[in-house]
Amino acid sequence: MDIQNTVKNLHPLEVRILLTYRTGDELSIERVERDLGFKSGNGNQALSWLSGKGLVREIRRELKRFFELTGLGREWKEKGTAEERIIELVRIKSGLRLPEIAAALKLDNRDAGSAFGGLSKLGALAMDGDKRVFTALPAEDLANGRPARGPAAEHLALVRGLLDRGAAEGTVLSLDDLSGEEQALMAGGLAKKRGAAGAAFREAERETVIFGLTAEGEAAAAALKSTGVTGDEIGTLTTEMLESGSWKDKNFRSYNVKVPPARLIPGRSNPYAKFLEDVKDKLCSLGFEEFDGPLVETEFWNSDALFMPQFHSARDIHDVYRITEPGQAGTIEEPWLSNVAAAHENGGNTGSRGWSYSFDREFTRRLILRSQGTVLSAKTLPRAKIPGKYFGIVRCFRYDRVDATHLSDFYQTEGIVLGEDVNLRTLLGMLEMFALEVAGASEVKYVPGYFPFTEPSVEVHIRHPVLGWFELGGSGIFRPEVTSSLGVHVPVAAWGIGIDRMALMALGLNDLRELFSNNIENVRLRRTKETAL
Repeated sequence: MDIQNTVKNLHPLEVRILLTYRTGDELSIERVERDLGFKSGNGNQALSWLSGKGLVREIRRELKRFFELTGLGREWKEKGTAEERIIELVRIKSGLRLPEIAAALKLDNRDAGSAFGGLSKLGALAMDGDKRVFTALPAEDLANGRPARGPAAEHLALVRGLLDRGAAEGTVLSLDDLSGEEQALMAGGLAKKRGAAGAAFREAERETVIFGLTAEGEAAAAALKSTGVTGDEIGTLTTEMLESGSWKDKNFRSYNVKVPPARLIPGRSNPYAKFLEDVKDKLCSLGFEEFDGPLVETEFWNSDALFMPQFHSARDIHDVYRITEPGQAGTIEEPWLSNVAAAHENGGNTGSRGWSYSFDREFTRRLILRSQGTVLSAKTLPRAKIPGKYFGIVRCFRYDRVDATHLSDFYQTEGIVLGEDVNLRTLLGMLEMFALEVAGASEVKYVPGYFPFTEPSVEVHIRHPVLGWFELGGSGIFRPEVTSSLGVHVPVAAWGIGIDRMALMALGLNDLRELFSNNIENVRLRRTKETAL
């Protein structure tokens, strides 16, 4: 071992131990902290460090018994023990029976009886033929009506002393530090191992490790003395020292400039959460109002209000998650239910022929997990302002095979723009903004699509550098069967875009599952890259 190099890297706590003790001294955590005035835990740290350097070694382990004050013990410390309170009550009002004493002091009858029994054995209290309690001590053994000398006084003083010592913050009493009389009190019921709630002290056993200095530890101590290191050197230069000039009289610890600095991990927001907030901020800055709603929806708002026929393949149980309890909503708000039912059956007042089937008003109340964000667009129509712009970032659930571009639990950004002048050009402008400015794509294409609730319908696709072309989302102009049924009679452009997929491009990811990674290092790295961009 290179003693000189080891000495240079010693902590002040280690230095003080090496300079204080010699070969043959037995060191424990408790002794070191008591002798050197260390804070709680510092002794364990210092001895562990010294042991790792080979400067101290473990000699043996001892199993010791300790006593810790319970909640009842702290109550006794503040209010007095049952014995003290009974003596005080009897001094003031002699001749009470035990039930009366228990009621007056709010004690359990058993506790009052036990305390009386102990004081009776000590000759402090007695009971007459009518079971009335009175003081049994002669006047010369009393002071202010309480035991001043004799066995009862000694007993009460011992109990009070234990309570006072045990009440000190962070204090545990070692069996070895107790007198024979105090040990007998603990064994007599003042302390319990289990079920200690009814005792003043809780008894526990702890293993104490005993250390001793090694030959290398002695050599390190000698080297410390030769260099004049005391362990009291200052490790930090403070503003106060500079202002007062007191640093001139201080000894400072040496500092190794080659030691790697500690890693600083400042708090950061999750990169995907930050991305979602940025999208919200952008849309709000464009004058959009945000909407939101519950995760559990009815078939009515999730699909029927969007003119999706009840026999449509997307209604299959494998595409949505059903709620089992309760299985159905109580009612659907009118007149929307009747309007939508008529639109499905014969077109209603929408100018359409509808789907020509009998609308199932029981089925429409079925509860499911929201499978598309467009449900909130539909629910917003009856209260929307015209002209108006609305959006939401919506969590959706759909049975799907999970892969790089598909999740069964995902987010969509939904939006609608209402107004007399709204048209397909309006919609394409919004899609271009999402693809280029939000997702950061450089290649975009628009593909004709089909959705039961929009006509025309457009899908927007972007090119990912690794995954290639994939659909970003669907959009279109709401059909009259949707808008008229919900009280809107102007064109409405609507979109539902997978914001998770936009994040793939914006955050430089290749797999949707990375957005929800539990690898904190990957999340920190992703946030660092996003900040750098």
